[in-house]
Amino acid sequence: MVIRPGAEPYRHEGGQVGVLLCHGLTGSPASLRPWAEHLAAEGHTVSLPLLPGHGTEWRDLQMTRWPDWYSLVERELLDLADRCEQVFVMGLSMGGTLTLRLAERRPDAVAGIAVVNPSVHSKRRDMKALPLLRHVLSSVPGISNDIKKPGQDEVAYTRVPLQALYSLTELWQDVTEHLGDITCPMIAFGSDEDHVVETSNCVEVVQRVSSHDVTFVPLHDSFHVATLDNDAKHIFEQSRGFIRRIVTHGTSDAGPTKARS
Repeated sequence: MVIRPGAEPYRHEGGQVGVLLCHGLTGSPASLRPWAEHLAAEGHTVSLPLLPGHGTEWRDLQMTRWPDWYSLVERELLDLADRCEQVFVMGLSMGGTLTLRLAERRPDAVAGIAVVNPSVHSKRRDMKALPLLRHVLSSVPGISNDIKKPGQDEVAYTRVPLQALYSLTELWQDVTEHLGDITCPMIAFGSDEDHVVETSNCVEVVQRVSSHDVTFVPLHDSFHVATLDNDAKHIFEQSRGFIRRIVTHGTSDAGPTKARS
């Protein structure tokens, strides 16, 4: 399998703070590469893996399921935890879902998390037909490059394999059942306008986690792939400050807060 140009995984060996970044379904590391490079420039050790079935062509994704995607990011997390004093996990869309599961299942290895337009449910009518439709159709057209800023490319598939999408809904169920188990510090970024994931997803995550250190940052000038959009620099700066605060002062005892852009 040949990886598409721009979809390659990214690694940077830095200091004792590690950061794991997780991209979304049908996407690629390209969607998070500027974020990863920003964190690397801060001196952090950074891992941005290519999830199984991604970065090649959509039929490869059809053969994978959520345990395949999760197993990879879990291995990356444990590898960083072995080499770094503290590890932060950050993700976009389904990458945010995987981030949440890592915080649920590996709380001793995760110092804090950042999620951008995470997905944990869908209220769209067409999703109700998915359990049956996946046996009839192999794929449907997807929404790639949902980016307000011109000239950006997340190097994503233009089709969504329905077996993989159905597997994502199974991941949603697993993650939402345990959102209350998340106690680590969290910063969540939510776009006002998102054509891929309903804005109610980020709201549910913020409301249901048990952490006493939760910050919600609204994104007023970006669509779904906000990490490549007009608010990207704001995300990078806010997440950098989030890491610095946790590393310097530890977990906050303050109640949930809401940051405004």
